[in-house]
Amino acid sequence: MIARRQRQMCIRDRYTDSDLAKPIIGVANMWIETMPCNYNHREMAQYVKEGIRAAGGTPMEINTISVSDGVSMGTEGMKGSLISREVIVDSIEVATRGHSFDGLVILVACDKTIPAQLMAAASANIPAISLAVGPMLTGSWRGERLGACTDCRRQWGRYRAGELDDQEIIDVGQQLSTTAGTCMVMGTASTMALMTEALGMMLPGSATVPAVHAERLRIAEATGERAVELIEENLIPSSIINEFSLSNAFRVMLAVGGSTNALIHMTAVAGRLGIKVDLQKLDDMSRNTPVIVDLKPSGENYMEDLFRAGG
Repeated sequence: MIARRQRQMCIRDRYTDSDLAKPIIGVANMWIETMPCNYNHREMAQYVKEGIRAAGGTPMEINTISVSDGVSMGTEGMKGSLISREVIVDSIEVATRGHSFDGLVILVACDKTIPAQLMAAASANIPAISLAVGPMLTGSWRGERLGACTDCRRQWGRYRAGELDDQEIIDVGQQLSTTAGTCMVMGTASTMALMTEALGMMLPGSATVPAVHAERLRIAEATGERAVELIEENLIPSSIINEFSLSNAFRVMLAVGGSTNALIHMTAVAGRLGIKVDLQKLDDMSRNTPVIVDLKPSGENYMEDLFRAGG
């Protein structure tokens, strides 16, 4: 109550008394101009906020960083983007606690942002929901479908082998990331989005919808509405993320042929709630779980195909 009154005194010039009497929901936006993954966060955040207002809440947008895996893995002095995960976790948690939010909606995209938001939500342990912005659509070069990141590595290997010349690799590059969204293969971003949905921290059916699809905007608004309901129900992450839901998420990871990075990330999420992942049980599960999704890099298709097949 003291924190709420203090907040009302500090930001009364921007919000009415009626606004501040409603549930205050932080909308964590990871918009950044350095990669396509998070490029539509600004637009998505507006739809989330519309949903929050429609359901009787007051949204307050906050920002945090995101680092492109594709860029940072080749950056001198930063041999990968895992360090960014902890920075994202801390920034969301500090803003959430510092402003005494009643709930959270966290927009995520690139690899480290999805586990980061789950870790932050688990630590803050207030009603929270995730919104993945979805995969990008494939491109085409000489009649062949192309997409990041599997095709990037394959075509770059052809270039280094002398099978493609300088102009051809430029032409290929222009078809690898043709829209906003995450990599459209079963990399870490796609895997973690599917696992987050299975975990119960994202709206059902929302993980595979392409970033530029109209349905993605409807999901953003519905996510904002659901955030208000979570507060009314007092449904917090520690009530959702448990050994059973984590088992569901890992089962999905195995069934879709997901990224091995997901084990590292989901173990960290579980650790925030004092849950230990049993690696022997996971190994046993892997031996009786068939891969039922045919996506690159282990298969031939892309996330938009999984979406069209039903998600």
